[in-house]
Amino acid sequence: MSTNSIPVVTTGSGRRNRGRKVAVIGSGSWGTTFAKVLSDAGCEVTVWARRPEVANEIQVARRNSQYLPGINLPKNLKATGDLAVALKGAQLVFLAVPSQTLRQNLIDLEPFLDRRSVLVSLVKGVERTTTMRMSEVIADTLDIGPERIGVVSGPNIALEIAKEQPTGAVASCVDLHVAQEIAMACSAPYFRSYVNTDVIGTELGGVLKNLIALAIGIVDGVGYGENTKAAIITRGLAEMTEFAVASGADPATLSGLAGLGDLIATCQSPLSRNNTAGRLIGQGYSQEETREQMQQTAEGITSVPPVLELARERGIVMPIVEQVQMVLSGTMAPKHLGPHLATEDDVPRPELTLGGGQTSRWQRFVNRLKGSPA
Repeated sequence: MSTNSIPVVTTGSGRRNRGRKVAVIGSGSWGTTFAKVLSDAGCEVTVWARRPEVANEIQVARRNSQYLPGINLPKNLKATGDLAVALKGAQLVFLAVPSQTLRQNLIDLEPFLDRRSVLVSLVKGVERTTTMRMSEVIADTLDIGPERIGVVSGPNIALEIAKEQPTGAVASCVDLHVAQEIAMACSAPYFRSYVNTDVIGTELGGVLKNLIALAIGIVDGVGYGENTKAAIITRGLAEMTEFAVASGADPATLSGLAGLGDLIATCQSPLSRNNTAGRLIGQGYSQEETREQMQQTAEGITSVPPVLELARERGIVMPIVEQVQMVLSGTMAPKHLGPHLATEDDVPRPELTLGGGQTSRWQRFVNRLKGSPA
């Protein structure tokens, strides 16, 4: 089931969502955009904003001028700075806060959370201090079962979606019925939802593509062309897939919307935060200067160290991500970052690619992980 994402039939989704109360925790560009998607899908949506002035602007002016300039928000979309108000009666709680603050946000909202609510991560990051994925942070902090934890991921550039440009995403939960409920809640006319039960693969696709997008931004900032970028994207997908499979994901998930789809969008869009951060670093700006210019969180920068820590524990070689870390730490000049084989030396080897029948290298790799004969 998890290997093939199944589309959710969206006909009449507005009627099915009538009366469905949902909350969005976080009012940045993605949180506000996703709240718009949910509202346009027919849900009753309340956004929680950390800053009262942002909540007031959304509630009164139907705008979030800092993060979504020029976008008119739905008239029935509510906003508040009070967690108790935002969470009251919410069947689904969508989390759209920075990865490194998620745990504290969960601690803050727990007293107001309905014991039947499903929590859905929209966050594409890894907790730096624990190397946990966001779904793991939710489970660890709130002590709830996996059937109440979901993730949504895909090629989702916030401003494009806010402008109602068509796209798709994957809603994932170990309980297929819950995944379908999540997908139905966010099935707007311009937002196509699919479902699977591969939470690990869906979540890691969103995490890992940010690291490759940083690399693309860096070489773009240096001035390298499309050949270099294509090589990095292709080899980056191989690194992503090998890491995800070693973590328990289905390799096919990484070739879908949550993997390849998200990778393409993030690597090629000038609206991508991680691409933008990489480009500024490639042009010679420091990390601090990059943060000041962007005024938004580039999750890839904080995810590089914990991902590499996990990769080393699992015996996975990630040359591109290693080079990104070297650029970020100042031990490699941006102009030296380039595509390399996923090997520890310079000996040419066959590509590790998807496909190739039952005896493909991916299948042998999976068999090795399972302890089966090659």
